[in-house]
Amino acid sequence: MNLVSSPQPGPLAGFTVAVTAARRAEEIGGLLERRGATVIHAPALRIVPLADDTDLHKATADLIAAPPDTVVATTGIGFRAWMEAAEGWGEADRLRAALGSAALLARGPKACGAIRAAGLREEWSPESESSAEVLQRILSEGPLHGRRIAVQLHGEPLPDFTNALRNAGAVVVPVPVYRWMAPDDPAPLDRLLDAIAAGTVDAVTFTSALAATGLLRRARECARADQLLGIFRSGRVAAMCVGPVTAGPLLSAGVGATWPSRYRVGALVRHVTEVLGASVPVLPVGGHRLEVRGSAVLVDGVLRPVPPSPMAVLRALARNPGWVVARADLLAELPGGGADEHAVEAAVARLRSGLGPPGLVQTVVKRGYRLAVALPHSGGPGHGGGF
Repeated sequence: MNLVSSPQPGPLAGFTVAVTAARRAEEIGGLLERRGATVIHAPALRIVPLADDTDLHKATADLIAAPPDTVVATTGIGFRAWMEAAEGWGEADRLRAALGSAALLARGPKACGAIRAAGLREEWSPESESSAEVLQRILSEGPLHGRRIAVQLHGEPLPDFTNALRNAGAVVVPVPVYRWMAPDDPAPLDRLLDAIAAGTVDAVTFTSALAATGLLRRARECARADQLLGIFRSGRVAAMCVGPVTAGPLLSAGVGATWPSRYRVGALVRHVTEVLGASVPVLPVGGHRLEVRGSAVLVDGVLRPVPPSPMAVLRALARNPGWVVARADLLAELPGGGADEHAVEAAVARLRSGLGPPGLVQTVVKRGYRLAVALPHSGGPGHGGGF
């Protein structure tokens, strides 16, 4: 008889991860799902193209008539959209000629790729992918009086960047290729806020600072900002960003956001996998191997979903494996609290049922509950000793 072994759960199985990206959301979600995660899509913003916008057309005509000395490309998608709009107006060749005579600076590799795809070549790009480093490069090149600098915007006006150039004497030509706005339908964001409050989300990913701002703005509109920030700051939900610029609004709000060393979507997904994986307690309980994940437990390699209240009890027991945790302490751990200790008993009953093998959670009469983990003979934590 041929036995077919069940595939091992992925490293993110049992975890729920939210994706707030407006673009590449399917790509990010697919990468997370292939690792086993449950993905919540909640776009925190939407992109509004300006291909037919008079401001973009005017800026393009201005640069063709008086070619710039320097061009700053901030995003790949934005630079490509600019060239596509010029193609639609029949001005692509003239725009390429105007930009080709300028010093082209790219904020990062995606912008470099877009420049090269247009048949042009960048002069320089910082390894940090930082707009601040691009600004310092321009300012360090000497007097800027009368120098024409085109800045391709990426959804926001970049006042600090452009004002610094103007204060140094440059003539700045903003190129507004697209802008970011709140999503048409805020319902997915509202559902995400509900899930975060209910404790059913383990991490929220951000690929732009404006997405982070969008989530915080929606939370303020719903009078839930304090709740959201409190949950992020407590570490119950991880805020994970593609890079430090993206993390800016969260850091300013006191949220300890993290990011990978390489500022790429693939690196972000690996970062999520590593951080959530490192948070998994692995315990020998009653002769079985337990891995406590976000909303599930791996029992001897088998994934078993666990509802929020029983999972809260399990996490409290897992923090002191083998030691007794009082009912009153477990009651305080339940999402939203509980009316009395009967809520704890109900959560423990559901936990035992969800885990499968009997005897993993033991009752200690008149004291509380413990995981069936062998205890050392010496000392014990404040919740009580062995027995």
